Amino acid sequence: MFTGASETLRLSGIAQDIETGDRYQAIRPRVLKMDRATEFDEIRRLMATPDVLVARVAAVTETGSLVIASGSGSQLPASAGGAARAIWVVGAQKVVPDLSTALRRVEEHALPLETARAQAVYGQPSAVNRLLVLNAEPQPGRATVLLLREAIGF
Repeated sequence: MFTGASETLRLSGIAQDIETGDRYQAIRPRVLKMDRATEFDEIRRLMATPDVLVARVAAVTETGSLVIASGSGSQLPASAGGAARAIWVVGAQKVVPDLSTALRRVEEHALPLETARAQAVYGQPSAVNRLLVLNAEPQPGRATVLLLREAIGF
């Protein structure tokens, strides 16, 4: 099970529940112990094709499109279809009327907050280097969106 880096998952406790203990075979703790220089291909494969992805989105439109923004793009292959199952956890504040509002939300709201977080954790700002828009799921039963009633995450 792969958990994307996410304030939503961290604040909700979902990331900790998945990444600690023996209940799940969590990919993130395993990848963090691997050497990026010598094991990059294996890291890439693990993150791109997990059995289950649990992640966040930057916005969801009222018509159901999911917008995922990324600096590195590392979680996008799993979201785009590489994961056998995908679960996106979405705070209520991320619901927007349309795609143009979703993209504006990414740039004007989520990016500044993520930049502050990245600066504190990694010593460098974040960037929207890659965007993924999911309009529909062609594989029945693959995707689940958990829309929380509260505002959580960026």
